[in-house]
Amino acid sequence: MWFQDGAGDESIPSDRLTTAAADAETRSRTLHETGLIATIAIGFVLAFVFGYLASRLRLPPLVGYLVAGVFAGPFTPGFQADAALAGQLAEIGVILLMFGVGLHFSVQDLMAVRRIAIPGAIGQILLATLLGMGLAHLFGWTLGAGIVFGLSLSVASTVVLLKALEEGNLLDTPKGRVAVGWLIVEDLAMVVALVLLPAFAGVLGGTGAEAGGHAPAIAGDASLGLTLAVTLGKVAAFVAIAMLIGPRIVPWLLAEVARTGSRELFTLSVLALALGIAFGSAAVFGVSFALGAFFAGVVLSESHFSHRAARDSLPLQDAFSVLFFVSVGLLFDPSILVRQPLEVLATLALVMVGKSIIAFGIVVLLGFPLSLGLGVSASLAQIGEFSFILAGLGLSLGLLPEAGHDLILAAAILSITLNPVAFRVVEALRRRIGASGRADLLSFGRARQEALEDDLAANRRRNEARGEARALELQALLDTFPVLGSVGPEEQDELLLLFRPKTAAPGTRVIRKGDRADGMYFIGSGRVEVELPGGDVVDLEAGAFFGEMALLTGSRRTADVTAMDYCQFLMLERRDFALFMSRHPEVRAAVKAMAAERNERNRQSSAERDIPDGVAVASAAP
Repeated sequence: MWFQDGAGDESIPSDRLTTAAADAETRSRTLHETGLIATIAIGFVLAFVFGYLASRLRLPPLVGYLVAGVFAGPFTPGFQADAALAGQLAEIGVILLMFGVGLHFSVQDLMAVRRIAIPGAIGQILLATLLGMGLAHLFGWTLGAGIVFGLSLSVASTVVLLKALEEGNLLDTPKGRVAVGWLIVEDLAMVVALVLLPAFAGVLGGTGAEAGGHAPAIAGDASLGLTLAVTLGKVAAFVAIAMLIGPRIVPWLLAEVARTGSRELFTLSVLALALGIAFGSAAVFGVSFALGAFFAGVVLSESHFSHRAARDSLPLQDAFSVLFFVSVGLLFDPSILVRQPLEVLATLALVMVGKSIIAFGIVVLLGFPLSLGLGVSASLAQIGEFSFILAGLGLSLGLLPEAGHDLILAAAILSITLNPVAFRVVEALRRRIGASGRADLLSFGRARQEALEDDLAANRRRNEARGEARALELQALLDTFPVLGSVGPEEQDELLLLFRPKTAAPGTRVIRKGDRADGMYFIGSGRVEVELPGGDVVDLEAGAFFGEMALLTGSRRTADVTAMDYCQFLMLERRDFALFMSRHPEVRAAVKAMAAERNERNRQSSAERDIPDGVAVASAAP
């Protein structure tokens, strides 16, 4: 069949039209199927471009990521990212952000600044939330909207603060430690808010949400006390299981993975724990992804794997965090800056001026110096990731209007941009007070400051002692067994994972002739006797090793080894021996050379004595 074109002078075969339609449908399907790739690719490209421009303008890159989301959103012309896909990617970003918060959480660090951080953060959250509720009342919003709005404005950004402190070389100062402790308390309070807010959504006038791991909203006729008890009971059950079982299973699991020597497998295990615990906690206990990820990080934070876990997961955490901030920018309607400029300025003033004054007043009322109060007030003059999470939750629960969400995003972008200015203003004020001849004002509360510095110094010594203990343990291993000295510094930590401690009482047969080789033994202390086939006996003391030749050759043991004193060994099991020697050929070559040299020396010492193939003998000072 043939069709005439519009001009009537050309005929087009119908099969060609059918083919063209099929091609168009295929292209459309392909574009739809690659929506995830397009969202990630465009998100990363725009984030890089605007993040780089923000950095060149001496602004936090976070500002660029938010602006990138605005450009990819539905309120600006050009490419529009898939908001649904971006939302799921943002959820992964939230999980990894909260995992990072938990990973860096330290009870000891918090306790060092507890006298100021705990009452200060709680007081500041309450007062700032009340200010936000008052502002929301002026806007004509409901009580629920005011609570979400106030909570969102009360919490500062950990990401922005840490970056600002690092750039100003202030992280290890008392001001920096107090600010970080203050934000830890804020983060913990917001975690509680994320748990409780869905449960109270119905009472506060919201629609509620049960998806995404949120607790069910309280219906009108439901018992508030019962529903709250169920919600808190689920959270308590999850926390109890996480804190009682997690510290026993998670470090053991990571140790087993670390023993494989595979860096990518270790990174995968960390991410699997973060995402798996977050998803499992939501599916089984009904708590939020954020809470599950936070406690996954807390469980890991007390392990000596925490630094490696943070280092290995950081690239992916950074990547999805970027997508999280981009997805937040997608929801921002920049026209609000024109439509409601007074509301934007009022919200920004609450964040940068109201919160700062509250924080400063609390620090001074607690009896600490003005200089510390000024530093903390500048640190909190912004809002960030938790504000976005709370605002998004409030929006999904029907508590916060779209205008409130836009105001929070506008205040976040502007306050993050202006936060470096706040630090400069505070520093100028401090210098001005010092130059005015009122230096006594800056010395106010010096006794409390000195007590705080003593607590921080004691905590720093404890942390250093833990690190030094592990370093000394490793150094003792290398000193006792110099053959291991060729292992690179980055891999030396794995030595403490691979070597299993083992003890033997006097008279214990450590190795029996004819047995299959179970591992290689390093003598840490004590003395053993090696009974050779010819009847001769060789003594081995601390620093010696034996049993590796049977592993290298695959033969059975050809001699008996008996403990003569109470002995402590470090044993490298068969599987770990093969893995360790394959990764460190220089150690394997050194061990074989030493064993061959000693075998030759012992054969030459007596024509009647042969050193067995199953046992290699090392002197106390190889």
